[in-house]
Amino acid sequence: MSQHNSVTITDVEAAAKRLAGIAHRTPVLTSKTVNSRTNSQVFFKCENFQRTGSFKFRGAYNALSQLSEQQKQKGVLTFSSGNHAQGIALAGQLLNIPTTIAMPDDAPSVKLAATCGYGAEVILYNRKQTNREELAQSLLTERGSVLIPPYDHPHIVAGQGTTAKELIEEVGELDLLLVCCGGGGLLSGCAIATKAVLPKCRVIGVEPELADDATRSFHTKTLQTVNNPDTIADGARTPYLGKITFPLVLHYVDDMVTVSEEAILRTMFFLWERLKIVVEPTGVLAAAALLEGVVKAPGARVGVIITGGNVDLAKVNQLW
Repeated sequence: MSQHNSVTITDVEAAAKRLAGIAHRTPVLTSKTVNSRTNSQVFFKCENFQRTGSFKFRGAYNALSQLSEQQKQKGVLTFSSGNHAQGIALAGQLLNIPTTIAMPDDAPSVKLAATCGYGAEVILYNRKQTNREELAQSLLTERGSVLIPPYDHPHIVAGQGTTAKELIEEVGELDLLLVCCGGGGLLSGCAIATKAVLPKCRVIGVEPELADDATRSFHTKTLQTVNNPDTIADGARTPYLGKITFPLVLHYVDDMVTVSEEAILRTMFFLWERLKIVVEPTGVLAAAALLEGVVKAPGARVGVIITGGNVDLAKVNQLW
């Protein structure tokens, strides 16, 4: 099997069946203000209303539900700054699978509290001193758990792809789909789902300027890395695209762009004020590319994935 066939539309469709009645079919919002500002027709797929407050629950549940009985008993291990952690923790709770999460000690407290609340065992580490993959490996050796990484896993990618599948089922034809990119699980999954039904729809991934490894990887066709980037979009601080996601992104995605920290903040507050929805910094990356004019699509029907809403409200004044 060639690398870009590691996940197919068949896998996304199977994931959709597993998630039916368990994951929320999240709402699609529109705004006349946004349409007139961008001169296009914009559809926001709001995964901030998903269980655990982000799209990550889709991939987590899809992956955990396919484990064998023996694997389920041994439990699952992952590493995450927050949203994947919460997704794994809730999926584990629903499926009665013990979960252990390695989280950076500077992860947003709202994400840490929720992860513990879903019953996961949390192991904190210092991002500057500890390599999370090495930490995970030592824990795996110790416990014999199953590793479910945040993005570089075929079942994770397929689960995330159901986001775009639902959006297209609801709104129909799209000319452009904008998707935020951290490790590329959501981006590659959504691109697979989109191209299967709308081959002419352009799919563009969006990253923070300060964490532009996937954009550089896409344009050079060579895997690039970034080390602990200091972006407020904590969900996009991933060091590089994965062995599974990189070939998928190269094959299915049409372009990659970046947005500034200022653009992320402006867009986040704009969506709070105009759409009346709470969105976290990472969650607005795709919207920022459109609203700030990084991507222009006059007259087009544009899908925008809003990825999550787990923002630490106590720290909002610091963001200003």
